[in-house]
Amino acid sequence: MKNIVLLGASGSIGTQTIDVVLHHSEKFRIIGLSVGHNIPKLKEILSQVNTVRYVSVADAQHLSELEELYPDITFYSGDEGLVKLAKLTDYDIFVDAVVGFRGLLPCLEAINNGKDIALANKESLVAGGPLVKEALKRNKVRLYPIDSEHSAILQCLQGNDKKEVDKLIVTASGGSFRDKSREELKDVTVEQALKHPNWSMGAKITIDSASMMNKGLEIIEAHHLYGLPLERIGVLVHPQSLVHSLVEFEDGSLMAQAGTPDMRMPIAYCLAWPLCLDAGVPPLDLARSGALTFEEPDLHSFPCLELACRTIGKGSALPVALNAANEVAVEAFLSGRIGFMDIPDIIGRALDECSAPDPASLEAIETLDHETRLRVGLWIEKV
Repeated sequence: MKNIVLLGASGSIGTQTIDVVLHHSEKFRIIGLSVGHNIPKLKEILSQVNTVRYVSVADAQHLSELEELYPDITFYSGDEGLVKLAKLTDYDIFVDAVVGFRGLLPCLEAINNGKDIALANKESLVAGGPLVKEALKRNKVRLYPIDSEHSAILQCLQGNDKKEVDKLIVTASGGSFRDKSREELKDVTVEQALKHPNWSMGAKITIDSASMMNKGLEIIEAHHLYGLPLERIGVLVHPQSLVHSLVEFEDGSLMAQAGTPDMRMPIAYCLAWPLCLDAGVPPLDLARSGALTFEEPDLHSFPCLELACRTIGKGSALPVALNAANEVAVEAFLSGRIGFMDIPDIIGRALDECSAPDPASLEAIETLDHETRLRVGLWIEKV
């Protein structure tokens, strides 16, 4: 029996993690979780999962009501609550499925607490990759990537010598606008951007997919997870989202991992590694799936991918600035304050104007993140 602490329980990855746990209640048990402001969803979760003993919510104003309703549960709030969940002792694996930079601190706290990590929070590796890797090594714990692409690479590497790997190839659906030109993208709406053709995800990740920043962040993740330089990590647009990644070996052969596009499969793999568990997902029927196509990404129409690649191997400051600028720009687009193609323009400017030294501590990363957000916010006010 593995005890689990789950951050971001009310989000897409969080709810699917709960599905996997309930599907295998003899193997997994959630003892702690966090939600944001969605208290009705929390109550629904607690009606389904009766093993929860610790909960953190975003706003302290909900604590008195919740404590009265659930006297057997200990409640926390805010970012401090996420850290308190990470510091619990009676669990085995920490599922970090919150969105954004705020997932980094609890991730590090859980690692320093000696807990294995199932990571859906891209920003932890993007902004804090060197710190996370050093903490994993020092505490002798493992990190399992929940991203379908990195889970696919992990599966392809099982039983193979990493020294024989020539290249990693991450696939991309292309998002909501994969067939649009740069000119057509200038006037797209938030509603259009949120209509992903293949995956059901939260708003921020769906916009990142539409801009292909999501894939840029995944390339940075792959660099940290598997230790390969930029020139040995590629991207192919694969609209069907059935092949999740490929590994190319020195002899030129390719090994691919394919499956139904359902995040419960990589979640189950992370929780049960190295075993493959039934996650309640129907198997992929290749005979009925139609043609599989692959093509090079259009960097002119989707410059966010190239912007992310600019940061790899250039120190640890640029990825922090990239991530902070992207988070602020995406929020501004979602609230209607900027256009879709303003997102890469803002990120590019943030990279050009980032002159900070490489942050060597969490405090330095947090300072650079904060300063970048302030600077980008001022630019957006003038758009």
